[in-house]
Amino acid sequence: MTIKEIQEEIVDEFSMFDDWMQRYEYMIELGKSLPLINDQYKVDENIIKGCQSKVWVHAEMKDEKLFFTADSDAIITKGIIAILIRAFSNQHPKDIIEANTDFIDEIGLKEHLSPTRANGLVSMIKQLKMYAIAYQTQLN
Repeated sequence: MTIKEIQEEIVDEFSMFDDWMQRYEYMIELGKSLPLINDQYKVDENIIKGCQSKVWVHAEMKDEKLFFTADSDAIITKGIIAILIRAFSNQHPKDIIEANTDFIDEIGLKEHLSPTRANGLVSMIKQLKMYAIAYQTQLN
């Protein structure tokens, strides 16, 4: 699936819920299915700066596609990074770099987060794209 198709699928899933309490519960469930980062990568250089909670992200490339693993010490944050990883993992770095993140606004995520969590969300997106840029450079 393309990033856009995955994002549309996420938007569809979130539209099934009537209120934000249900959406938060769904995000917590998504966090439980997150591809967990290996403990050896839970180091300071893999922590996303700008997040209120601790969020570790690790990326590796296989067959010219990026795969992300992550973890967080907060359940909502874990759900947020799970959504992003679902959209961007198993994709070509160039596609991640070029992908827009309008789906975040479509599901209303940013407006339902505290300002610090919203900043963390932006930092997570930025970090995933930075990994993609780094790996794309290796491919060129």
